[in-house]
Amino acid sequence: MGEYQLRIDPAGLPRATILFVPPLFEEANRTRRTLVLAMRALAAEGFAALLPDLPGQNESPVPLVEADLTRWRDALAEIAHGIDGPLIVASLRGGALIDHAAKAATWWRLAPASGASLLRTLLRARVSADREAGIASSLDSLQTEAASAPLLLAGNLLSPTMIAELAAAEAQPVEPLRSVALGAEGIAGTPLWLRAEPGEDTGMAQAIAADIAAWSRSCGII
Repeated sequence: MGEYQLRIDPAGLPRATILFVPPLFEEANRTRRTLVLAMRALAAEGFAALLPDLPGQNESPVPLVEADLTRWRDALAEIAHGIDGPLIVASLRGGALIDHAAKAATWWRLAPASGASLLRTLLRARVSADREAGIASSLDSLQTEAASAPLLLAGNLLSPTMIAELAAAEAQPVEPLRSVALGAEGIAGTPLWLRAEPGEDTGMAQAIAADIAAWSRSCGII
């Protein structure tokens, strides 16, 4: 895989490696800074942390229109295969849709989202943009169009295969798994993926790192 990978290592030998699977599409950009803060916090606790670009995302040379969920899932599995030592896969939002093929000691998911909910958000954004431009469109008309041709959604040119896979995608069962929500009963922080611009939440990053470390201990990994 030729995609860029951000890796942060601890001072000594890593206790385990955390493979972060970011949210999908623009949600990845809005959460990246906080994920990097969490990676640094984990490195301070002796973990290696890896945040890869998916094909078609960020610095990838692959056009996004050539990517789909299957390709993303396979790319992550390939990355995981190349990691030595204990591996923890940590996914956020739509990242949980593509993390199950990776071979790991355990999985950790934050606010996993269904593909259908992500697709609805993208389609509604397109309908709103069309309305402001004086173009009549609807969720149904866009989905009909997407069945036979790539569709531009919130700046993302998505193939019919990607859209069809998103519509049906659900996070798959894996074990052992810790799935946490965002809020008072889960990870404290703000839903960065809903912001209009990228931001960061230091407290949320620290909470993510602490929860992953605690989960790894409870699984006997460290």
